[in-house]
Amino acid sequence: MELKTLEIAYSEYDSLSELSQDDRTLMEQAMKATETAYVPYSNFHVGAAVRLANGTIVSGSNQENLAYPSGLCAERTALFSASAQQPNQAVEALAVVGHFQGEFTEASPCGACRQVMSEYELRYHNQLTILCYLNGGRIRKISGVKSLLPFTFEAEL
Repeated sequence: MELKTLEIAYSEYDSLSELSQDDRTLMEQAMKATETAYVPYSNFHVGAAVRLANGTIVSGSNQENLAYPSGLCAERTALFSASAQQPNQAVEALAVVGHFQGEFTEASPCGACRQVMSEYELRYHNQLTILCYLNGGRIRKISGVKSLLPFTFEAEL
């Protein structure tokens, strides 16, 4: 047996104002997307926004359904919408933020969303930038889905 370790590199920013203009705009669009969430059961609004290679930003929000798990996370809503609207544009970055009881709060992609994000990296042969809102207004910036999901399902595309 050989014991192996993983190391995850990421950056943290104290506020939106420390981000580049492109990343700040993306995060702001994710924040705005929380307003369109349909969350009658959890009341936990999640907004996501993706930036495509041509600069287009597409947002999405979580959509719940009484017949759980028929709803969909904000991240996949945004990714699938972007892909349906502009299938030949690579996804460059994704931002995600939660909103609960009147305040923005920490959010991070679930396992299913992480796997879908990895498929977009494979599809377009590029590494995604992931921005996650943290409590207190801080932002975590991660390069590549493998930092979030190191053992993804992979296939040759």
